[in-house]
Amino acid sequence: MTANGRPRSTPNDRELRLWKVGRALTVAFAVAVLAAGSVFYGLVYLLDFQEIDNTKKLDAATLFDLVKLSFGVVAGAGALVALVVAYRRQRVDEAGAHREATRLHTERFSQAVDKLGSDSPAVRLGGVHALAGLADDAPDDSLRQTCIDVLCAYLQLPFTPDPGDDPTHQEEHHQYLAFRKVRHTILRLIGDHYRRPRGTHRSWQGCDLDLTGVTIDSNLDLRGATFSGGTVSFGGATFSDGMVSFNEATFSGGEVSFHRAVFSGGMVSFDDATFSGSVVLFGPATFSGSVVSFARVAFSGGTVSFSGATFADHGVSFHAAAFSGSDVSFMHATFSGSHVFFEHAAFASGEVSFHEASFRDGEMSFEHATFSGGEVSFYRAAFFGGTVSFRDTTFRGGLVPFNEATFSGGEVSFRAAAFSDSEVIFHGVTFSGSTVAFRDTTGPVPIGLLTAFSTSPPGSVILPPAWLPVNP
Repeated sequence: MTANGRPRSTPNDRELRLWKVGRALTVAFAVAVLAAGSVFYGLVYLLDFQEIDNTKKLDAATLFDLVKLSFGVVAGAGALVALVVAYRRQRVDEAGAHREATRLHTERFSQAVDKLGSDSPAVRLGGVHALAGLADDAPDDSLRQTCIDVLCAYLQLPFTPDPGDDPTHQEEHHQYLAFRKVRHTILRLIGDHYRRPRGTHRSWQGCDLDLTGVTIDSNLDLRGATFSGGTVSFGGATFSDGMVSFNEATFSGGEVSFHRAVFSGGMVSFDDATFSGSVVLFGPATFSGSVVSFARVAFSGGTVSFSGATFADHGVSFHAAAFSGSDVSFMHATFSGSHVFFEHAAFASGEVSFHEASFRDGEMSFEHATFSGGEVSFYRAAFFGGTVSFRDTTFRGGLVPFNEATFSGGEVSFRAAAFSDSEVIFHGVTFSGSTVAFRDTTGPVPIGLLTAFSTSPPGSVILPPAWLPVNP
């Protein structure tokens, strides 16, 4: 089964189907006759024979040649029959070997699953390693997926919380730590196998991974992993402690879901990861308490969605990220008390959407970012507090609409921004309480900015002198 409940195709899980002997021999002889006729005709054509010399008498040499030819035909027919029989025997032997390997795998699988249900943490730990080994040695992808599904299902089981280190609960506390070790071992094995190149021994890349609702409170190393097929789900998972690393991971094909995941502690890093051709869902995830880094991430192709995500109380960094040819959505996201950095990011082609996003408290920085091509939309975004900085940002080409955005608190700075050949649009914008500063900016005034004021700009909106209307 896949992570979302769909049955997984099993090309290796098939019955042995062979033609009947008579049919197989008939087809083999027909093919042999056609092949021989084709060769004979080709030789006659290449040697340019015009006609066959007819003789009235059959001499001894010719008769002897005919006898040899007859025996050759009979021998060839026998060899063809032997070849067909040998092929069928080989297929039957292979099918038998596969059935035997499957039977042995099933027996070992049952024993390993029994160990996972043991009351002893040590026995459970042995079951975990046994299942991981079975996945490595599975005779086909379906059986490998089954082993991975069981390990994931174990992580999804509810567990008793830590009773604390009070002396009266010492035994329960030790039991909790022991079973926690089992869970952490599974996470470590998953990381080890997904970091191995696809196609090599012990690699699980391409298999489904269902960690829906799992609590990850330890290190999980997925550096350099490739998610290029199947479904990987961290939906509803809680990242509460430890270091979870997707550094240099590649998301290319399939679906990766962090839907409703909660990043509430520790650190989660996607530094130098590549998103190309995948559907990656981070919405409506909650980022509150974790440090989450997308530094130098490359978004090129596919869809990455942060729609409805909540960023609160901690830091999320997109430092030097590259948005090129990918649709990245922050629609309805809420930035509250969080520090979100897009410093030195490059927005080129594709579409990045902050439609109706809400910025409350905290800090969001686009400093030194470059908008060149594509569309980055802040349509109906609401700036209620905190600091949002576009300092030293370059708007060169593409479309950046702030249409119907609301600036009603905090500070938004476009200081030293450069507007050149880019459509930065402020149609229908409302300024009521925010300090919006365009100090030291260069280039033409953004479209619709001056018409947002009924008379003159309010004191909270600071424009460069070159943009101010000339009084008659």
